[in-house]
Amino acid sequence: MKKFTIGLLSLSFLISCSESKKEEVASSSNDESKRYDEALADKLNVFQPLELADTLNPALVKLGHSLYFDNQLSRKQTMSCNTCHNLSTFGVDNQPTSKGEEGKFGDRNSPTTLNAAIHTAQFWDGRAATVEEQAGMPILNPIEMNIPNEKFLIDRLKKSELYQKLFKEAFPNEKDPITYNNLKKAIGAFERKLITPSRFDEYLKGNKDALTVEEKKGLLTFITTGCTTCHNGAGVGGNMFQKFAVYGNYWDYTKSTKIDSGKVKITKLAGDRFVFKVPSLRNIEKTYPYYHDGNVNNLEDAVKIMAKAQLNKDLTEEEVKDIVTFLKSLTADIPAEYKSAPVLQ
Repeated sequence: MKKFTIGLLSLSFLISCSESKKEEVASSSNDESKRYDEALADKLNVFQPLELADTLNPALVKLGHSLYFDNQLSRKQTMSCNTCHNLSTFGVDNQPTSKGEEGKFGDRNSPTTLNAAIHTAQFWDGRAATVEEQAGMPILNPIEMNIPNEKFLIDRLKKSELYQKLFKEAFPNEKDPITYNNLKKAIGAFERKLITPSRFDEYLKGNKDALTVEEKKGLLTFITTGCTTCHNGAGVGGNMFQKFAVYGNYWDYTKSTKIDSGKVKITKLAGDRFVFKVPSLRNIEKTYPYYHDGNVNNLEDAVKIMAKAQLNKDLTEEEVKDIVTFLKSLTADIPAEYKSAPVLQ
């Protein structure tokens, strides 16, 4: 009996020590988390939380949702917007460049449509100001969806009783609502719903428990490294243009075999040579491959390249790991109902 009692006491002691150790670890972790919160407190004003678009006309969004997934928007009816901007894979096709209807590949990587509506401009060279303007361009591009002209598509859609109904609901005051301009408005309205707030936004709003200690460490590393010079605002990027690379040649970093001169093709200004839109880092872990040429598949490699090419910094493996850990906190998905074509009556 005495041995049994001693055994129970020993077991109680071990359990007590174990619980005490856990409490010490938790306390240490909480202290570390608070230290990061304090270090970050005066540095977060370079960001803004993402806000959902709640004031859009539901009928317009419904029409845009249908059009986004409709193969009728390509000449041979084999492609939709979703072909290259797949909403089941975070708005991209995960290919270096996308294949068009005739089997030809585009010159640049297809960016995600998620959160694109908040960007300062569309395309890598900014040649479209809004998602509405952008929506009409791939449809008429012979390398992409290959519709020969606006009238060709509008005549096709006018034959559809469903689209006669949907366009009328979206534009009730127009006598002839099925127009190419209205098509662009509708697709743009749908894309404005593709906003993906993440745990990072909760942290920005004051929820200190929204990020882990490791993510806070990565966020601090991201900021102190200088990444927020370009990757700031609600999109953590997407709101400015920058030369790629500031140090060296981008093609030496990305191993690109084709040199793209960037925005200068549009503006004809010498200062825009090798200038591209800074991509948003929202959902960056899911939207590989990276850069305008789609030549880098690994996020760790992309972080290293950007630090060297834009800031002339050689990051340690730990710094790269920390930054990637933070970047993954920017991952968030869209509602399931947006990932496929709507069921319409």
